[in-house]
Amino acid sequence: MADGATVTRKFDIDAIRTEFPILSREVNGKPLVYLDSAASAQKPQAVIDCFTNQMSHAYANVHRGLHTLANETTSAMEDAREDARRFLNASDVHEIVFTKGATEGINLVANGIAAQIQPGDEIILSVMEHHANIIPWHFLRERHGAVLKWIPVLEDGQLDMDAYEAAFSGKTRFVAMTHMSNVLGTATDAKRITDVAHARGVQVLLDGCQGAVHLTVDVQDLDVDFYVFAPHKLYGPSGVGVLYGKREALEALRPYQGGGEMIETVTMDGATYGEIPHKFEAGTPPILEIIALGAAIRWYEQFDRAEVQRHEKALYERAFDAVRQINNLTVHGTAPGKGSVLTFSVDGAHPHDIAQILDKYGVAIRAGHHCAQPLMTHLGVSATARASFGIYNTAEEVDTFVEALSKTLRMLG
Repeated sequence: MADGATVTRKFDIDAIRTEFPILSREVNGKPLVYLDSAASAQKPQAVIDCFTNQMSHAYANVHRGLHTLANETTSAMEDAREDARRFLNASDVHEIVFTKGATEGINLVANGIAAQIQPGDEIILSVMEHHANIIPWHFLRERHGAVLKWIPVLEDGQLDMDAYEAAFSGKTRFVAMTHMSNVLGTATDAKRITDVAHARGVQVLLDGCQGAVHLTVDVQDLDVDFYVFAPHKLYGPSGVGVLYGKREALEALRPYQGGGEMIETVTMDGATYGEIPHKFEAGTPPILEIIALGAAIRWYEQFDRAEVQRHEKALYERAFDAVRQINNLTVHGTAPGKGSVLTFSVDGAHPHDIAQILDKYGVAIRAGHHCAQPLMTHLGVSATARASFGIYNTAEEVDTFVEALSKTLRMLG
């Protein structure tokens, strides 16, 4: 558990499910089976109530007002910053930057280091990165002449660490890597990734959009320079993201956007900028979403993280053991210690058709390239289907999914 978090609840799947109002609805006359949490997770009542109560009773703009509502709202927002610090075990609350999403967090870092990038400088990525952790670096390739170096994955989906270590050269300037693949479920060896880079004087950003949900994250232990995650995948709201950066790493970045809040002084002849994290938080932030992300973290921290991970692993293994018996079905990603993401393709059946027919049975899965086109190319497919499991899913839902998938494939056969 993160420093300061306290487990207060026994893991009771039936009780947990009652806290998610949407899980009681039907889709196409069938009970909803939601297996798309890797894209965005559903929200517990505690998060919903936090959002509505804040809007109803204590809303104002933050940091700039002296009246009661402004002070209450500012306090609630800064409490959420402390929640995020504790969740990641950052050493200092000033190392937590609120953004409009994890994608903006990565863009903030890429923009911040852009002035240091010279033609030929190298940035190391893996082939399993989400587009959010690819396109910002392509901007540096297009605009500053950076060279992107791609690390492959092994047959089971593990990152090729030998290739990773061999990729470094005297021109390597940055590493941007996933902590857990949103397609393969692969949990990368983040500590080793960071250690190898730091031994060569290179900074590392980890995309924790899946890792923060399904793994235990301690940014001090990982010694990572930057870490981003998306609260909407952690049972919290969308429209907000968290960027962690070591104090010295954040202080070295130039501001990403200009406007209110991020300034110290402004004159007609120039401007000076605020201290971290505020120099990166221009304009009115997503106030309610930030406060609700704190509620999501506190709700999640009630549970023993290892127990949640065991639950999700059991669901994945139950699904995997069942679907691998299906003829012509290939599961993509079987690395040891992987997260609860089941991505597959079936010869002769398009993933979009599979997903649309499953929806008729009330089963929601993902289909497409999952914002990971380089990985699709590496796998030799144009698209895949993906079932992803969260804290609220059950063994019975896995069985419903497998039965519906079998019926779907017979229909498509």
